[in-house]
Amino acid sequence: MAVPTTLTATATLATGVGIAALMPGINGDALIGAFAGGTLFVVSARNFARWERCAYLAVSVPLGYLGAPEVQHFFPGRSIGLAAFVAGACGVTITLAIIRACQHVDFTALLDTFVRGKRRD
Repeated sequence: MAVPTTLTATATLATGVGIAALMPGINGDALIGAFAGGTLFVVSARNFARWERCAYLAVSVPLGYLGAPEVQHFFPGRSIGLAAFVAGACGVTITLAIIRACQHVDFTALLDTFVRGKRRD
């Protein structure tokens, strides 16, 4: 069973997203799609602590909202809300995979190869 504090925070956040969608200059479809995508990511990310999931939701919603026009290029004729949903749900996952991959890269060797023209053997 969910903790009442978590339910209250979720309801408050959902209300805030709904009110922000009514503001002029804010694309309501994209905002709600990004929130839904971020929520899907957070609900499915069971291996993270609660505070991490809250932080990822806070990152996922703006990422989904701002990334929606770019994702929409891959889905021509689809709504901006769908693109924001995909960007919100997949953006953090892709970013975490890139971060994990970069942890195993020897940047000194890359710098030597590309900038200085040297190769390490």
